[in-house]
This record gives sequence, C-alpha cells and structure tokens, in this order.
Amino acid sequence: MPASSFGESSAHIRRRRVAHYLRTESGAAVLLVIVTVVALVWANSPLSNAYFELWHLDVGFNFGPLRLHMDLHHWVNDGLMVVFFFLIGLEVRQEFAHGSLRDRSRARLALIAGVTGVVLPALVYVLIVKLAGSEGLHGWGAVVGTDTAFMLGTLAIVGPRLSGQLRVFLLTLTVVDDFLAVSIIGIVYSEEIRIVPLLIALASLVGLWLLGRTRQWRATPYVLIVIVLWFATVYSGIHASLAGMAAGLLIPAYATQRHKVVAARQLFRDFWQSPSAASAHAVDRGLSRGISVNERLHEFLRLPAALLIVPVFALANAGVDLRGGLLAEAFGSPVNWGVISGLVLGKLLGIGLITLAAVRLGLGRLPVGVGMGSVFGGAALSGIGFTVSLLIIGLAFGTTSDLGRQATVGVLVSMVLATLLGWLIFKVAALKWGEETADLPMVLEPPVDPEVDHIRGPEDAQLTLVEYVDFECAYCAHATGSWDDLRAHFGDDLRYVVRQLPHHPHGPIAARASEAASNQGMFWPWLDFVFTRQHALEREDLIGYAAELGLDIDRFIADLDSPAVIERVERDLVSAVASGAHVTPTFFIEGRRLLGSYDARTLTAVLEASRRGPRTQEVPS
Repeated sequence: MPASSFGESSAHIRRRRVAHYLRTESGAAVLLVIVTVVALVWANSPLSNAYFELWHLDVGFNFGPLRLHMDLHHWVNDGLMVVFFFLIGLEVRQEFAHGSLRDRSRARLALIAGVTGVVLPALVYVLIVKLAGSEGLHGWGAVVGTDTAFMLGTLAIVGPRLSGQLRVFLLTLTVVDDFLAVSIIGIVYSEEIRIVPLLIALASLVGLWLLGRTRQWRATPYVLIVIVLWFATVYSGIHASLAGMAAGLLIPAYATQRHKVVAARQLFRDFWQSPSAASAHAVDRGLSRGISVNERLHEFLRLPAALLIVPVFALANAGVDLRGGLLAEAFGSPVNWGVISGLVLGKLLGIGLITLAAVRLGLGRLPVGVGMGSVFGGAALSGIGFTVSLLIIGLAFGTTSDLGRQATVGVLVSMVLATLLGWLIFKVAALKWGEETADLPMVLEPPVDPEVDHIRGPEDAQLTLVEYVDFECAYCAHATGSWDDLRAHFGDDLRYVVRQLPHHPHGPIAARASEAASNQGMFWPWLDFVFTRQHALEREDLIGYAAELGLDIDRFIADLDSPAVIERVERDLVSAVASGAHVTPTFFIEGRRLLGSYDARTLTAVLEASRRGPRTQEVPS
C-alpha cells in the first residue's frame, strides 16, 4: 500500500477515534475543559475586546408586531440553554416513568440528599457573606446546582474503574438538584412578570399535557408548542430555563410495548419483500410509534447539547478578564469564598452526610455495589456547578460586574477543588475500604455447570453465552430469538445457557413451569413455544401449553409447585444477584457481563473478540 494511502487511512482512524471519544461522557467533559481554557485565554489576550464585543452583539428580528432583540450572550443563556434544561426535564420524566425514581426507597433517598444538597450549600454561602458584612447575598443561588453532564464526565475520568451504579445514583440525585435549581432561577431570578405572555405560557404547558394524555406519538406538535412556550416565557419576564424544564417534564415517557415492536418488525418485513418509498415511510412511522416521543427527543438532543450547546455556553460565560489584580481581589472577596465553600464543602456535607444518616436510619437504600466512600466521592464531584452556577451569577450580578467576576472565579476554582477532592476520596475508598468499583458484579457466579444449567449446543463448545431470562419479558423473547443467527455463524463453537430471573408478575410461575418441563427433557421446546405466547401465562394457560407439547400432565402439575423446582429457580435467582444481573435480558459472554446492546450483530462481534480471551470458568469435575 502506498505511504500516502496508509497516512490517509491512519488519519481517518484517528479522526474516528476522536469523534467516538467526544461522544462519551468523559470526552464531553474534556471538551468542556478545553473550551473553558480557550475562553479564559481569549478574555485575557490582546484580543480580549473582540471576545467581549462578540457577546454584546445585538441579534434579533422583527416579524409584524412580534419583535425580539437580545445580545448574543442572552441568546446563548436564554435560548440555547433552554434546550439544555429541556433535556434535563426529559431525563427527569424518564426517571419517574421507568427509571430509578420508580423505586420508592431510592427515590426517597435521592429526594432527601438532593434537597439537602441544595439547602446546605446555600446556607454556607449566606453565612460566609453575611458574617463578612459584604454585599452579594443575592448570589446564593450560584451554589445550589450541579452541572450534571460535567460531573458525570469527571466521574468517568477520576471515579472507580466501574461506576455504573454510582452513576445511576448521582444522576437520580442531580435530577432533584437540577429541578430545584431551575425552580429557583424561575422564581427568584426572573424579571418583572407580564400577565398576558405568562397566560400564553401556561396555556402552552396545558397543551403539552393534553398531547401527552392523548398519547400523541409524533414529535412535531410537541416541538411547535415548546417553541411557542419559549417565546411566551421570554416575553413574560420569567427566565426561560424554567419553561424548558417544565416542558421536558410534560413530554410522555413509557417503556416500549411488545405489540408495537412486533408491528414494526412486520412493517420492516414488508419493506424487505417489497422496497418502496411508501413502505419505507411506514417503517419509519412504525419505529417512531414503538419508542416514546420523550426518548426520541432525548436521543436527538443529547449529543448537540453535550458537544455544542454547553461548550458554547462555557465559551460565552467562562471568559473572565483576570488582569488588573482580579485574582487577588477575588480571593479577598467573601462572595468568592462563599461560592467555593458552598460548592465544595456544602455539597460534600449536604449530600454525603445526609445520605449516610438516611441510610443508617432506614429512610432509603443505596444501589447494590455502591459504598459510602463512593457516595462521598460523588458528593464531592457534585460541587462542579459550572453551567447552572454561571447562569445564576449572570442573573444575580451580571457577568462583567466586580461581584460577577469574583463569583465566576469561585466557580472555576470550585471545579478544580471538587475534582481533586473527589479523586482523593475515591482513592482512599479503594485503598481503605476496598471500594475499587461502584457497580454491580461483572463475573458470572457460579460458573456454568453442565450438570445443572440448561445448555443448548455442545457442552464442550469453545464459546459460551449465558442469558438470564424472564418468560414474561418481551425483550427476552426478541433477544432469545438471536440464537438462530448465532448458531448459523458459530455452529458447534457456541453453547447457549439460560438461567432464570423472574421479576414480572407471571415470571415466577412461568419459570417453575419451564423447570417442570425440563424434568421431562423439554426445556428448550418449552422456551421456544412459550416465548410466542407471553400474553397468556396464567396457571391454566401453562398447563394447556404442557398438554399441547405432549408432556405428562399429572407429573407436570406435581412438579410445578414441588420444593425441588422452587429450589432450582431460587438457585438461579441467587446466581443473578451474585453476578450483577438485575434486569432481563442480561448476557454474559465468556463469564463477563455484557454492557450495552444485545442484538445478534453485537453478540456476534463480542463473541468473536472473546475467542482471544479467557474461557468461561467451568465447575471442576
């Protein structure tokens, strides 16, 4: 191959790797740091006038009686950032619909820690500023919020090697945190209220609610109403961030239903057999119907928010002219120390200590795999206020005032201190308390045992795929259907193992029924048969299926409730807990839990890659 071609190929690979890294949370955090540094350098360079003049540039339009003019800085803070808070609102709605906030115990713990993580930093700020007899009390809101994206990105860099469960806990916590922070912005830092635009804004919220109630699946009506809502809010005098959050909360989120997936599959099959523009459009509509409008909008906005909106906000707000003795002035300012103390110490104590107390008092429980050391490390990282803090500073003091610049220095210093403190706590937690991870276990426990486990394929196959299933889980039915594709690819090199993890209402009795069928050598025919009849899993239905498969009915009924069968299902449940499987389907490839997608193509790629790795541990003979 010519050198030039090799060079072009290498450059392309490097660009692809960079693009992939920027899509991760740690990559987005690094990008934000780079943009912040650029803003600081630009604001303190010979071109600093150009920097400040850029953000004061008037931008607007006149459309008949509708007139809207703001400087570029306000367009960023009151326009672009609304998208950011809208995204937060979408995430909150998802958490309540089918996320961590559905678990009352975890939701209660997140609520307690989130509230104290807002109240205590504000009290610390007020105490320091008031004791110093300084002006600037109005800026207490600068310490209440957490930059969720920046914090999670930093967690990925300085946190435990595996931090999935801690991430879920912190995300749930910051959902409460951000909701309160945005409410404070809307209530405390809004301008004079104008009634007519406010009424239009309220009517827009009602419209969003009605669309959600009628299960409108198209995204366009929601987007149009949100645009009207934004205009009305801007004219009303209420800060638009509150409108963004409220709008996101009203966009419906729900788990995908099996019949919609089946319908979409049929539409794609029609397109496959007879490709046309009409059938392609039908497939697109079918796929959209299968996924909630909340998730579709979240997926559409997630990367633009992380890679464009928040970096542009940082560029517009982080540029502080440090010349002229500002640093010395800032470190002598109670406002600066109020911000630093509130964000770094207030967040650490407000979240960490209260979480510890709440858990000890039985008021809530932490996710499995998360220790208190990791909680305190995450609490320290919550002191990264950045986005919300800078926004409130601009509203409270203005970004160019002395107090505004001093407070901005405090926010930037807090970012560094919170990161270092979090890193130190994570290191101590790993060394002192063995908290090397903050996630569910990753290794299959116990290893595959041919004497006990249900195995499809050769028992001595080179590769092993283990799946934890629930017979009422629609996703399991689809995922298990990948076996035919995998078998066609790997042949006798692959063995497929199924373990029980019943958690749906009919899951336990369906699991026992499969074991009763297994006692007659019919586990796999039973699995294939019942996965096509998930809509009917009552006791009478299962006995009917046994008759259709030609099983000994008397023996089947006797085994259905036998201690041996119950113990067999319980064995798999204990195994699931020990292995970190808490949802279905969960896959293990060569004894390691698979993270991410589990479609046939992904499974094939991971299995192929595992040929070079260690094999699944076997039970000693």
